[in-house]
Amino acid sequence: MCKKALIAMSGGVDSSVAAYLIKKKGYDAIGVTMKLFDNDDIGESREKTCCSLDDIEDARSVAFKLDMPYYVFNFKDNFKEKVIDRFISAYENGATPNPCIDCNRFLKFEKLMQRAEELECNYVVTGHYGIIFYDNEMDRYLLKKSVDPTKDQSYVLYSLTQKQLSKTLLPLGEMTKVQAREIAEEMGFVNSRKKDSQDICFVPDGNYAKFIEEYADKKYPKGDFVDSKGNKLGEHKGIIRYTIGQRKGLGLALPHPMYVMKKDLEKNQVILGENELLYSKELYAEDINLITCDKIEKPVRVKAKVRYKQEEQWAIVEQVDNDRLHIEFEQPQRAISKGQAVVLYDGDIVVGGGTIET
Repeated sequence: MCKKALIAMSGGVDSSVAAYLIKKKGYDAIGVTMKLFDNDDIGESREKTCCSLDDIEDARSVAFKLDMPYYVFNFKDNFKEKVIDRFISAYENGATPNPCIDCNRFLKFEKLMQRAEELECNYVVTGHYGIIFYDNEMDRYLLKKSVDPTKDQSYVLYSLTQKQLSKTLLPLGEMTKVQAREIAEEMGFVNSRKKDSQDICFVPDGNYAKFIEEYADKKYPKGDFVDSKGNKLGEHKGIIRYTIGQRKGLGLALPHPMYVMKKDLEKNQVILGENELLYSKELYAEDINLITCDKIEKPVRVKAKVRYKQEEQWAIVEQVDNDRLHIEFEQPQRAISKGQAVVLYDGDIVVGGGTIET
């Protein structure tokens, strides 16, 4: 019996090529675009976000060319609750969120997968660069890096559960971005030369603070910049405007470079310090998901990274309770930020990860 696949199509080249590859393998494929917000919702009048009408029409065009059904699913309420509201809450609580991970976790691989099951589809297909495979010895589905190190997205997929891994197909994991574009051009896809989206989809201009103030319809009070000893250095413009490690845009005339070290929410203070004070060797992570095992039974040496573009670093990880990890790096790491993801690797295999707590 022909297997059915629900293909998440953003209107970009990657998901379009993923759709082509799945169709080529003989799957009964359905293309879908998740409608996550209206541009008016985010104060954006131009059609340049990944949920714009242009992108929907690009996805529809590719689906038509591939002779497969195409639908737009309205997930705006889910996106507001699980992504935008969490994004704002994180900033208000002094954290630096990663909304792309939340979107993958709660929308693509939870909500969309539920919809796929309702449509009796065997798999959800995305254009992510990563590799999913089944390991007979471990009796588990595993996730590893894609063959293209410049496009690997295993970091943002660490939250996939065993069930989700078993029902997900990532056709681009074994190819490079250059190869994907070549296929799109050969097929004559309307989006074959479309640029990759670089920004968070609902903050297309990158101004997070402006978006939060307008979306939440509130202003965040000014407060003091202080040094590590509590000495006042100046006035900040609202605590949500600053992230750990930030140097530019502080609006201060200082005798030497200083960086955001941490934020004191109770005192509404942003604490600044010299670069060397940004380094630390350990962190705790919560809300964890493990892929290679159900539990880390004893301390183990792995590689870990605390942001998407960082090279993995050697560390010892210990699971301290059911939903919490302690990670100690062999070398101090710069600007470890609450709210970001820490992802663990054993070679190219993703061990798991969690949200940085402290």
